[in-house]
Amino acid sequence: MKVIFLRILAKLYLSVKKLMKTGVPLIAVLILCVLVWAVTYFVTHNSMLKKVGGEEDFAEAMRYIEVKDVIDERYIDPVNRDGMADSAAAAMVAGLGDPWSYFLTEDEYRAYQLSTANDYADIGMSIVKDDATGGFQVISVYPDSPAARAGVTNGMIIVAVDGESLYGYTTDAVRTLIRSKLNTTFILDFSNGSRIEVDCTTVNADSVTFRLEKTGAAYIQIHNFEAGSGQAAVDAIEYLLSQGAVSLVIDLRNNPGGLSSEAAILLDYLLPAGRLFSVVDKKGTVTVTESDSFNLQMPTCVLINSGTFREAELFAAVLKEWGWATLMGEPTTGNTRTQETIALSDGSAIRLSTKSYLTPSGVDLCAAGGVVPDFIVFNSDESATGTTQGTTGGEDGTASISNDEQLMAALRLLS
Repeated sequence: MKVIFLRILAKLYLSVKKLMKTGVPLIAVLILCVLVWAVTYFVTHNSMLKKVGGEEDFAEAMRYIEVKDVIDERYIDPVNRDGMADSAAAAMVAGLGDPWSYFLTEDEYRAYQLSTANDYADIGMSIVKDDATGGFQVISVYPDSPAARAGVTNGMIIVAVDGESLYGYTTDAVRTLIRSKLNTTFILDFSNGSRIEVDCTTVNADSVTFRLEKTGAAYIQIHNFEAGSGQAAVDAIEYLLSQGAVSLVIDLRNNPGGLSSEAAILLDYLLPAGRLFSVVDKKGTVTVTESDSFNLQMPTCVLINSGTFREAELFAAVLKEWGWATLMGEPTTGNTRTQETIALSDGSAIRLSTKSYLTPSGVDLCAAGGVVPDFIVFNSDESATGTTQGTTGGEDGTASISNDEQLMAALRLLS
């Protein structure tokens, strides 16, 4: 912009010299200069406004520059310009007041990519974004994993999954897409034109723990809502029903969530026809998930705590709104927004909440501050949460050997 402005001034100077030589009155030359200067200023100012996004953004940018100039001129010690810029960016994101959105410096983002390089235990590979191709490069393949058996090797660049191009995807979006293919057979397309079929039909049994309590309650602990967990929970309930279960405890304590599609599988199994939940984005676009008419009617208690996040938190709220289960334990935190990691041009990134889950009645759990259980019960020994290996029947029909007070309260309620 500065170069263009100088060129305009140079041309203006030459034009004035020519006009003076032709005998044009000085006053006319001055008026022409003022007009040209005004037009140049107007065009330059408008061009700058368009680049920064408008008057309001321009004013904010100028305030940042003013603060920076004052610090440069008056601050007694040497100024770390990069550190100051990173702090300003971090403060902008922190100003949103969203505890799940934050700024990552270039070094932090690089470390984040390495630590969250999409390690899939059931697929067996790690990937990172490849800026040159827009695809995702495989950086490690675990021995005897589905990826290894399919022939995936380090350095290969994935550009599509089952024909769906990954161009423009974030790393988190690719992770979600590949997760959704677990327990299936799917195709990976690579930048060199090759295609590989990956067989991931093995169910991840670790996501669900279950047993039949002496009280006749089916105890289902769902560790996460990753791929396969929904059907695994349904299968566990069906098995325990065949063993004589008369009530149901669903333990979602410390469940970090996972895929909404997996939570929907179990909700659909439990609830009759109707709206389960919806997802809304910045533009107000709403995607609704509904259940069919089949349902399971039996006394049900859901255990939650402050570590129950996202899809797990939503799951509990849906059952509560439907009046289909009693919630027991501790209030949740309202972490029901989905985040994306958005890379910036200088190598840094923003971890930003971009979508929010809504309950059947349209409640945004994040705005509401979470889910409050019907009965608030705290465990005096937090290490006992979800670790009870087995219980024995007491005189009142409940388990008599357990330090898990929340589970004990649920079993007493169902008995």
